[in-house]
Amino acid sequence: MLWRVRAGLADRPGALAEVAAACGRAGVNIVTVQVFPEGPSVTDELVLQVPPEWTRDQLLELVARAGGDAVSAAPVTTAALEDQPTRYVRAVRQIIAQPATFPDVAAHLFDADVAPSAGADDVLEMVVGGSATIQIRRDTPFTPTERARAHALAELVGEVLDAQVPPAPHQPGTGDPEFVTTGEVVSALAGGKVAGRAEYARAEGDAPWPVDLWVDPAWHRRGVGTRLLADVARAARSAGADEIVLTAPSDTKAVLPMVLAAGMRGRIRMAGESLTVRIALSDLRR
Repeated sequence: MLWRVRAGLADRPGALAEVAAACGRAGVNIVTVQVFPEGPSVTDELVLQVPPEWTRDQLLELVARAGGDAVSAAPVTTAALEDQPTRYVRAVRQIIAQPATFPDVAAHLFDADVAPSAGADDVLEMVVGGSATIQIRRDTPFTPTERARAHALAELVGEVLDAQVPPAPHQPGTGDPEFVTTGEVVSALAGGKVAGRAEYARAEGDAPWPVDLWVDPAWHRRGVGTRLLADVARAARSAGADEIVLTAPSDTKAVLPMVLAAGMRGRIRMAGESLTVRIALSDLRR
């Protein structure tokens, strides 16, 4: 059985060798090793192959006796044996092909979760394009090296998505739709037909106001969704909302590029088959 084990070790010669010797004596095989430097100490991540009858507590005790501090262990599959640079390249390609999967792909990459925090776990935030914030979390603290990797990942994805953003919707062009705001509804009208529609609904208390947004497939990637999102956000802000929330199927490709193009700060999370984007409206002009 394979386990991923993390432990803090003193940054001195022989510290890792003591762990390796203890594993050898116990019949535990070290399959892969990653080292995350952190000043006077290091965090070592080991994928260990252990006898099937071993429990998590036995494994924690083994590494702790060999000098490991703050030891954690989780069962893993053979996917944990993949080359790390290869995993990152594949993750970038997957996110570029399907931007809405960013939370899930990042969570898998860092062995984390996208569920709301219970208050005891560590949170890693990745800001894409200066506006969209992706949050993932896990019980084991993220190392400075992992945070640097996450920053580089978000920066690369943001640069590629910026290059794919459709023309800014405020730039006039032949055949551009007319955007009309009527109460809670913003409509994009082209040739007398509705090319897109966005509508907000009021919520009680401090809850974010839900927004429903739809764009005719014939008008995709032409800035219509971005303009609708911006206009409905301003309409909701004028009506008293402090925050809006947009929900879409998890396989929706346009959500992340749309938020980036609108220039608004959104927190994007994926849960099951739904993708939610919460956008604070405090920086929007009334």
